[in-house]
Amino acid sequence: MGKKAIGKQHTGDLSVALLVTILTVFGTIMIFSASYYYALSESGNPYHYLTRQLIWLAIGFVVMWICSKVDYHFWVRFWLIAYIAGMILLVLVLTSLGKSAFGATRWIQIGPITIMPGEIAKVGIILFITGYFSRHPKWITDVKRGILPILLVTGIYGGLIMLQPNMSTAFTICFIVGGMLLVAGAKWLHLATLAGGAVAAGVALIFSDTTGYRYARFLSFLDPFEDPLNTGWNVVQSLLALGTGGLTGLGLGNSVQKNLYLPMPQNDFILAIIGEELGFVGILALVILYLLLVWRGCHIAINAADLTGLLLAAGITIMVGVQVVINMAVVTSSMPPTGIILPFISYGGNALLIFMAAMGILINISKSN
Repeated sequence: MGKKAIGKQHTGDLSVALLVTILTVFGTIMIFSASYYYALSESGNPYHYLTRQLIWLAIGFVVMWICSKVDYHFWVRFWLIAYIAGMILLVLVLTSLGKSAFGATRWIQIGPITIMPGEIAKVGIILFITGYFSRHPKWITDVKRGILPILLVTGIYGGLIMLQPNMSTAFTICFIVGGMLLVAGAKWLHLATLAGGAVAAGVALIFSDTTGYRYARFLSFLDPFEDPLNTGWNVVQSLLALGTGGLTGLGLGNSVQKNLYLPMPQNDFILAIIGEELGFVGILALVILYLLLVWRGCHIAINAADLTGLLLAAGITIMVGVQVVINMAVVTSSMPPTGIILPFISYGGNALLIFMAAMGILINISKSN
């Protein structure tokens, strides 16, 4: 038993690294398949997104390896700095540095570098809650010193993100916070109150402007075929792709919807291309991989050596799980269209590096089990 424990302390949970490797390799293959014609149309180079993703992936594995070697307590020391940095970035995105696309301003453009403050905010709130309750574990059941401060910092993030507008990321952060509070031991009544307030705020924001961006997205969810050439276009093309794929799909590389029908198919709606090319079987295999990853994350959190490891591992696992569920719900028209990417699969350097770093931290937490 002693030798086994020592070995585990040195290696950590290698199943996490294996699952991440499988997901990212599969994601890279699907990004190339999904983006081939779009890249050819945009830049004249069909390998444009593939080469960029490979570069980000190489950097991501280095980042994951580094984070797996650094004691997870080190990152939690910067819990307040991480939150403030995220808040500053969310403010900057609303200035002239912000880059707009598809009716929203969610990026900061600095020369060739693009930053997504919303992705960084998720990590910021995880570190903040972990650091806050690691120092004051008894405050979790105290409304004044535990719940209200967390509600305040979450509200600041949520308000700034909603100004972009980006309701999906705001609600993702709310889910992360709610899950972490539940794991920490918050009272159910407090959590139910917070959940009710978040839902009420979301409904109020949607219906506050019946001519705005959020309301149009909501209507396209209720009946995407009512306006198939405008607000419902993405969802309609996604459903056509999934329906065409059937049980086993049309075969890798044989998607029709990626031929400039589904906009930017390598991003948020890449699951639709997976369903069209690999069918229900391909999506089921992907879901199983995600379930295994979430299971290992839960196992690491439950067996963490201290409250810091528990909260940090739980926050990371919830972040991955919530994004997978939301992305799949959007692609299948089970909820309004959002800008949430599919972890490790969708194209994008910001999200990939953040998730790879998070997996490295998760592996490091497993070493202290």
